Amino acid sequence: MSDAARPAADPGHAHGVAVFNIQRCSVHDGPGIRTTVFLKGCPLRCDWCHNPESLDGEPEVAISGERCIACGACVDACPESGGVRPARGPDWDDGTCRRCGACAEACPGEARELIGEPRAVAELVAELERDRPFFDASGGGVTFSGGEPLCHPSFLAACLEACRERGLHTAVDTSGFAPARVMREIARRADVLLYDLKHLDPEAHRRHTGVDNAVILDNLRELSAGGAELWIRFPLVPGFNDDPDHLDALAAFVGSLPGRHPVFVLPYHAAGADKWRRLGKPGPPVEHRPPTDAELAAVAERLRSHDLDVRLTGDDV
Repeated sequence: MSDAARPAADPGHAHGVAVFNIQRCSVHDGPGIRTTVFLKGCPLRCDWCHNPESLDGEPEVAISGERCIACGACVDACPESGGVRPARGPDWDDGTCRRCGACAEACPGEARELIGEPRAVAELVAELERDRPFFDASGGGVTFSGGEPLCHPSFLAACLEACRERGLHTAVDTSGFAPARVMREIARRADVLLYDLKHLDPEAHRRHTGVDNAVILDNLRELSAGGAELWIRFPLVPGFNDDPDHLDALAAFVGSLPGRHPVFVLPYHAAGADKWRRLGKPGPPVEHRPPTDAELAAVAERLRSHDLDVRLTGDDV
């Protein structure tokens, strides 16, 4: 595998990995009611990404300038500022920020937010186990998402092992862009893989996600042949992967896999647009629109016409 086809380097898990959200009562991230853990770091750069805070593997400070009261508490708290208040607005940064979060902690108006907190395996899993009553009542469990959770293979493997020891069902939401050995190690520890399948054409995939899809498709074939429980997730992005020829090719590929796997059609949404501004990053290079209900239904029916088990958000799983 080329260097371009490798996920971000795994920093290990002795001191934890940055978690940017723990979402409880999720009902679309695997069977039952689930708690979804979002890890920072992703090797893809999808031009429809609605979680830009997931891309960088390190903590980041997000800024809501409209909340700033110009009190200067952030500058006073910053260990790098020397107490000198610049004549700039609330988004000041002279390049010395080490993402410690002191400014966010000091801000009385909550104009600054530290996104991403390093969490150790034992601490994180102990917190997840508190949700066991919801899991037991619904057949749910824990889902690890991102970003790309396979960017942190040793941390993820340790979390999956700790969950298994406690009898917690686990799912991993992945793009599949990882070395085959990493995918195999994670697959044998997880109960189910939620596997994104964005586009079959390598050039279109590279143009819109920043990476080639060869390793993604190879990993999916190997996992299916090995009997892994897979939920294939198809993010429907109008203008990118909704044309009839591509839908037919996608259905043919899924139908050719050794195992039979459900396909979940996930509609693109633009709910994360403001996050790019708060992080001080330029927005996505391509503007997409969400599919209409009619378009979503038509795509699902076309895929079903190929004898696939196709489900939409809200369908029973």
